[in-house]
Amino acid sequence: MDQCVNVERELEKVLQKFASYGQHCDRTLEELIEYTSGLKQEISQTGDRDVEFSGTLSLVLSQCCKRIKDTVQKLASDHKDIHSSVSRVGKAIDKNFDSDISSVGIEGCWQSESQRILSEVLVEHFFRQGMLDVAEELCQEAGLCIDPSQKEPFVELNRILEALRVRDLRPALEWAVANREMLMAQKSSLEFKLHRLYFISLLMGGTANQKEALQYAKNFQPFAVNHQKDIQVLMGSLVYLQQGIENSPYVHLLDSNQWADICDIFTRDACALQGLSVESPLSVSFSAGCVALPALINIKAVIEQRQCTGVWNQKDELPIEVELGKKCWYHSVFACPILRQQTTDNNPPMKLVCGHIISRDALNKMISGSKLKCPYCPMEQVPGDGKQIYF
Repeated sequence: MDQCVNVERELEKVLQKFASYGQHCDRTLEELIEYTSGLKQEISQTGDRDVEFSGTLSLVLSQCCKRIKDTVQKLASDHKDIHSSVSRVGKAIDKNFDSDISSVGIEGCWQSESQRILSEVLVEHFFRQGMLDVAEELCQEAGLCIDPSQKEPFVELNRILEALRVRDLRPALEWAVANREMLMAQKSSLEFKLHRLYFISLLMGGTANQKEALQYAKNFQPFAVNHQKDIQVLMGSLVYLQQGIENSPYVHLLDSNQWADICDIFTRDACALQGLSVESPLSVSFSAGCVALPALINIKAVIEQRQCTGVWNQKDELPIEVELGKKCWYHSVFACPILRQQTTDNNPPMKLVCGHIISRDALNKMISGSKLKCPYCPMEQVPGDGKQIYF
């Protein structure tokens, strides 16, 4: 990520120069326009235009032309200086990023079956983004036959999200009411938060909506046990309708960030009900690839330098462990501290009597006769006492 920071630093410098140049340019041109307009007005007040200009007037016009020419040249020169800053951004990109990333690719990884899977992932991504036309066009070109049932959840999801973005709560409320039991089973607060937002929108209408707001408050009844305090706050805000909620202690109810939050909550809960991940698998894979790419390019260069071509020849395994951050932690992973390999179903983690954990393959390799000595402490034990660990 240091490479991105270096490029962003150069880019920020360019943007600051552009902003400063724009302000300076506007200010200079305004002064020049004001000067020439004043000069024009003076000339028009001299009387008969057919009379030859006096020597003084000719001198003033010459000075005006010179000032205009000098100003234009100065602005052009300043603009050229910005060009050099822009070129430095390009140099920073070339310096910090390898333009040729083909070296980390594995030949033959995109066979016909892999290409079909990739096309399906792309189609799902376009469905998630609401780009239905693009997804259907890709299906035709790639020869994919997508079941309409795969598309319908994304169509409804995007329809409701579009409505929420324009602050229309009705489609989301209808969906939440229809799926109330499943949402309750997941202990979701989506429906309550939707009703809460609708109630707040009524409060913004002032005393004209007081009766409707009181009537709508009945929708909070099913949520009274889990959201009692929130409901009390909402009902207390009714006291300040006459003076306006924005002028009351309840002004926090009008926070506009609530609309962005409700979109995220709806996306999370709707995807959970459909058995889908919140984020697009393509987006997650692409982000992980961007994080891992610099490390992979470096290790590839080391392998080629030391002529260790056999180290990286497996299609389903990387030669090094790449740290992607907690955002990409989806399940527990254990790497054997002895063999430096990630455990699998065929080579699970084993807990020794002393409490230390190693892989089964490491355990089998360390057996001496009928005894096993822990590699971390001097305790001897029987290999059969090791127990498999499940994360």
